[in-house]
Amino acid sequence: MSSQTQLKTTRRSRFFMRWYLWLLLAVAAVYGLAFAMHWDDRALLWVHERFESQAEQKESIWLPDYRAVIDAKLLPGMEKDEASDLSYNPQTKTLFSVMGKNPFLVELTLQGDVLRKMPLVGWVNPEGLTVMENGLMAIVDEREHILTIVKVDADTRQLNIADFPKYDLGPSANQNKAFEAITWDPRNQQLLLGEERPPALFTWKSDGSQVLKGEKQKLVSDELDIRNLSALAIDPRTGHTLVLSADSHLLLELDEKGEQVSFMTLLSGFNGLKKTIPRAEGVTMDEAGTLYMVSEPNLFYRFEKQK
Repeated sequence: MSSQTQLKTTRRSRFFMRWYLWLLLAVAAVYGLAFAMHWDDRALLWVHERFESQAEQKESIWLPDYRAVIDAKLLPGMEKDEASDLSYNPQTKTLFSVMGKNPFLVELTLQGDVLRKMPLVGWVNPEGLTVMENGLMAIVDEREHILTIVKVDADTRQLNIADFPKYDLGPSANQNKAFEAITWDPRNQQLLLGEERPPALFTWKSDGSQVLKGEKQKLVSDELDIRNLSALAIDPRTGHTLVLSADSHLLLELDEKGEQVSFMTLLSGFNGLKKTIPRAEGVTMDEAGTLYMVSEPNLFYRFEKQK
């Protein structure tokens, strides 16, 4: 073999080796992203969804049918406050959202317009909020690891944590990623709590008053295949649970047995979204099945089911 032929062979070998290494890196990157985003689990759930009958779909929330009708509406003047959760009030037909960085409670219309702001005096990092009954709301302070049940009416302009009963949520596996999510479950007369990371669910019995019964109980679940747990909500029609994950850009529907039923991907191009929801931190649903969401720093979303 001539020296010129050897040189060509060597160059060709180097070329293919270089492309082979790039291919390996690309495959590794895709696999790493798929693992981090749980795309393998989403694929399994997507396949599972294909086998759900029309009757089963009608008995569930069925998130694939939802489309954004209000997409990334700005909540004015709250750019530095960080919207952390959202809850629907069936009595007032309005929404309540809690701001975590500069603690206050805000009431919104169903179109995402601000009605009033109520400073939260004494809270450090309120991250979870749920409307209960008779004007009561439960607020979770993630940094202080406490749950407070407050009373809010039409005349409320400010809330002071010293005026309301508080409950210690205890230590978490990761104290910096502790209890962040909460929702009221009227059917089972309990609060459903969620730890951010590693994702975990707990229940705490209540009769809907400011008094909680016994101690919180952990729910064993292998259905929380998400990177973190940002928020929870209960569908008042089916009793199914909505589980939101900001890091996974995902909304999960769990049935009454805690099993996955459907999901919504919060990425650009899916479910009518023009852009990816940057960091979804709150979710709720009204009695008509309309879905509402907030994202940091101050974005509001409304989804409706396409029939």
